[in-house]
Amino acid sequence: MSWWRRRRSIFDRLFEDMFSEIDEIMREFEREFEELLSRAEMVPQRPGQPIVYGFRITIGPDGRPVIEEFGNIRKMRGRPIISEEREPPVDVFEEDNQVVVIAEIPGVDKDKIDVRATEDTLIIKASNERRKYYKEVELPAKVKPETAKATYRNGILEVRIEKKEAKKKIEEEKGVKIKVE
Repeated sequence: MSWWRRRRSIFDRLFEDMFSEIDEIMREFEREFEELLSRAEMVPQRPGQPIVYGFRITIGPDGRPVIEEFGNIRKMRGRPIISEEREPPVDVFEEDNQVVVIAEIPGVDKDKIDVRATEDTLIIKASNERRKYYKEVELPAKVKPETAKATYRNGILEVRIEKKEAKKKIEEEKGVKIKVE
């Protein structure tokens, strides 16, 4: 057997093992999801109203994984509840003098979006005849709500709000220069 065939067969086995593990994980997820739905309290929904659940994992500023769930399944008092409102995926970015919030709310007209801000929270509500979204976003810094500007294009809502106290200049953050004698 040639060197390439032996090497290829090793990779084939590795990929087969990897895909079989992924299949097992997906089967386990489906079993748990079906169990979750069987125990869920169903909020009255219109026929054809989808059940949406998702999650994403990111690395936080401290280097630890952060798991964010989105969709219309929520836990209340330890029990899953399926609601009519979906919780959209949201990204929050902190820049030097402003906070930027980006939310995915496809399928809604611009005039059906209601965005409200306080010093430390942003509330997003959007709805049309087929979809409803709701999300309360805790902001990473105190902001000036009156400076908020929102744009909506292709299902993406972007909100920019000035911070109450902008970061100090980079030179000041690095400290005071000390003369070496």
